[in-house]
Amino acid sequence: MQSIKNTDFYNNVLKELNYSFGNVFILSGVIISEMNEGVVFSWEEHASQIVKDVINFTGSDGSDIVYISHRINSYSVVPTDWLKFFKNFSLKGYGIVCYKNVGFFNVVIENLFFTKKIRKFSNLEEALYWVKYLDTVGA
Repeated sequence: MQSIKNTDFYNNVLKELNYSFGNVFILSGVIISEMNEGVVFSWEEHASQIVKDVINFTGSDGSDIVYISHRINSYSVVPTDWLKFFKNFSLKGYGIVCYKNVGFFNVVIENLFFTKKIRKFSNLEEALYWVKYLDTVGA
């Protein structure tokens, strides 16, 4: 459970966004978030700022971006706020990297609000391989 900062993948980061609640890394076609321990992630306090900053940097509405939630820390998400997120930022795909089985329940809840497939991974390498697969098949 190490940050992307401590991996070879960090060499592919185009922009790093640092917030008091966590960090977001923008790669080509990919956003990787790493929220801080104990954060209760909401649209108003967190996601709206991330979306604004990502749009400003990439110029994208998100339809060509895969979002990977790299859960190296334990935090929670306000489930109903996913509706606001997906209304304001369309995504090509959504992946969750969980290092503990505890995250499985969160995936089930989040899948209720995301119309596309949410994929769960046990490490960041698998998630980034999946992103390449999505690019290859166009799905």
